[in-house]
Amino acid sequence: MNTLSSLMRQIEQLGTPRSQPQQVAKVQHDGSKPEPDDRLRDSMLNRFFPKKSDRPKSFTAYKSKNSQSYLKNQARSPLLAIVAVISLSSTLGHRFYNQPKLDVGTKAPQTIKAPASAKVSDLKTTEEQRKAARIGAVAILMVDENADRKIYQELQQFLQHGTELRRAIGPVLFARPESLSTNVQLYLRSCPEWEWRSILAQVGDGSTRATPLSLESSAPTQQTGNQSQQEAIAQLQAYSRSVSKVDFKNLTDGISEVRQGYLNALDAMETKSVSRLGQIYNDSLFDLSDAAWLETQRGMSLVAKKMLAQGIPQGLPKDILKEAVRLQVADSVPDVSQNLAIEALTAILQPNLVRDSQETKQLAELAAQKVQVVTLEVNQGQIIVAEGQEISQQDFVLLDYFGLSRRGVNWLGLGGFVCLVGAAIGIVLLVERHYRLRRRDHLLLLLLTLSAPVLVSLGLPWTTLPAIGILASGFYGSAVGVTVVGLLSLVLPIGLEIELIHLVASAAAGLLGALMAGRLRSREELALLGVAIGLTQGIVYLVGTMIASVAAGSIWYVLLGTVGAQSFAGLAWSVVALGISPYLEHVFDLITPIRLAELANPNRPLLKKLAAEAPGTFQHTLFVASLAEAAARELGCNVELVRTGTLYHDIGKMHDPIGFCENQMGGGNKHDEINDPWASAQIIKKHVSEGLVMARKHRLPKAIQAFIPEHQGTMLIAYFYHQAKQIAAQEPTDLKIALAPGNNSTTLTIQSPEVREEDFRYDGPIPQSRETGIVMVADSCEAALRSLKDATHEEALSMVNKILRARWQDNQLIDSGLTREDMSLIAEIFVRVWEQFNHKRIAYPSAVFTPR
Repeated sequence: MNTLSSLMRQIEQLGTPRSQPQQVAKVQHDGSKPEPDDRLRDSMLNRFFPKKSDRPKSFTAYKSKNSQSYLKNQARSPLLAIVAVISLSSTLGHRFYNQPKLDVGTKAPQTIKAPASAKVSDLKTTEEQRKAARIGAVAILMVDENADRKIYQELQQFLQHGTELRRAIGPVLFARPESLSTNVQLYLRSCPEWEWRSILAQVGDGSTRATPLSLESSAPTQQTGNQSQQEAIAQLQAYSRSVSKVDFKNLTDGISEVRQGYLNALDAMETKSVSRLGQIYNDSLFDLSDAAWLETQRGMSLVAKKMLAQGIPQGLPKDILKEAVRLQVADSVPDVSQNLAIEALTAILQPNLVRDSQETKQLAELAAQKVQVVTLEVNQGQIIVAEGQEISQQDFVLLDYFGLSRRGVNWLGLGGFVCLVGAAIGIVLLVERHYRLRRRDHLLLLLLTLSAPVLVSLGLPWTTLPAIGILASGFYGSAVGVTVVGLLSLVLPIGLEIELIHLVASAAAGLLGALMAGRLRSREELALLGVAIGLTQGIVYLVGTMIASVAAGSIWYVLLGTVGAQSFAGLAWSVVALGISPYLEHVFDLITPIRLAELANPNRPLLKKLAAEAPGTFQHTLFVASLAEAAARELGCNVELVRTGTLYHDIGKMHDPIGFCENQMGGGNKHDEINDPWASAQIIKKHVSEGLVMARKHRLPKAIQAFIPEHQGTMLIAYFYHQAKQIAAQEPTDLKIALAPGNNSTTLTIQSPEVREEDFRYDGPIPQSRETGIVMVADSCEAALRSLKDATHEEALSMVNKILRARWQDNQLIDSGLTREDMSLIAEIFVRVWEQFNHKRIAYPSAVFTPR
């Protein structure tokens, strides 16, 4: 027994490195480097203790630290949930900590009298009255000179158009009034063609008195009954008897020319008067004498000047405006043209009064200042509220002043509120269960949520809901962001005193940020989102205020200052969210699409170093990234995470680039010189541990670091494993090991250590997500696909399927979430990408490269 104990101590103390060249340092699961003789010590333990259960406790195998850390991060902490409920209830539930039992709207349990005489200021009522005075202030209007100028210009264009139409038909009278009366001349100019022909037929050529003739069947039968026609016939016959036949012929020819001009003018009026004002004119315009038309123009200009000087307000109904125009036109325009003037001015005159924002604001503030502080006076012994009476705001002010409102903790309400907060937390956990959040993520969500009630408790009129929406959605997705903002918006007014309109505006802005931030891929897009959030918050506040107050709708411009402040607040919180986002990403180890895009930039120091020191590995990485990214996109995985993780998965090869064939560039193989498969396997495995060291040094996110060990999992380094088995089978040797020097030294003879498979396997862990699983199979297939030259699609697909089947049967993908169906789809995608890279090119003739 003593001999065995001594032997164990010597085995544990065994630390002298072996002289054999194949012995190299081995990297443990926890990242520490063991003693150089670990492999020899393990071999000795296997010989003396075949059963692991018989070994000392210090030599018992252990699980991968990475796997333990992963499980630890995924576990939900009940303690954190309790802390969240307590902290949120304490910050959100102020209303229940000092809540009066005798509040506004409750009934008094007994008659309460004033214990002393006092004068108490009701500040809440005073502020409400002042706010109502500001909103209900009468608007101050001023004349808009630009509107007046436009109206005058339109009126002049209308009158000028009428003058041009009148000029087109010539003078109104084409004969002397003593020959033909004015009415007859107007009638002859505008009568229908068939009437004019009937008149000529009845008048004749002037030589003899013509008898009435029958007209064509198409003429109306009541033509002779027309009084104007009969009067025209009588005057023409009288004129024909007093002049010669030639003069009468000249008169009838002149009438025909005037009639033709009149018809042309009517056609021009119908075809050219396409504007709304031009359509007001009708044939009555041509019946006006020149003097009447001139007086009409002066009258219309005078009426427009008067009405614009008095001012036309916005929203004035058209019928009221038309009646006002009618009254003004009655004294300024001839009777024959009043209808034309009324229609024209009603159409031309537009509101010219605009609101004077500065003067109206001053008037509103003056009205608010005139509101005196509401003071409630009560005498000692006077009844404040009778038993059973509902307590009003004035009653509550007096009760609270005398300390009779019975303030205290509302335990029942507080308990219900705690349950409500717990239910809200449960909903958030239910929504985020698909996102596999860590405890640090839950802590960040808690801190973001606590910022809103803290600001409200400090009396600020704005909440952090826009910033919470942007950050929560950007970090954890739109679903989590919308859930957090929505639930917080519902819980805030229950536990805290907050103005509803402010809350609704902030909530709308926060929901917009939560919906959009998770979909954006650049900080420039987030900056534009901040502008949209500010506008949304301001517009919602304006609309909410106008709905809540009837008077606010007519003087909405009074609220523009407050609306601008709300918009600025929304924009400011967006800027704050953008500013602190990089710090939160580093402190809480978060990955966002924006951060992943920044890390994937080939100008990052680590990637530039990889391209310079291990160019073959860098090219290998790019092709693996193409394969993995295509598969991730097809399977609905996080494409940005796959792309970035693939770029960094082999950075550990920079510790010894020549130890990997892709960097040897046709030179000698380092492993041929070493000629020790154990040492070569350690060099290959070391690129994982060294990669993790580099990743931590450059502060890469844990999600990116996970690609470094998980892309190899616990795979077997098959080449050197089989080489070691061949060496062990061909050269069996015995080793003599001195356990301790000295007089009582013991010599132990053991067989050469057997080739153990675990010595040639990576330390893991195996892929824990679909993303790292995709990179593992892409990394495995990359070299095989590159080696294919003239293979067909079926041959390439068969080879890829063999590789994927080997990884599946080796249980490397058991924890990744990938399915057998996914394997088939991934194989097709890999072959398709390979075919895109391996496309055929035209062979150029040698003459192309011969200089002329």
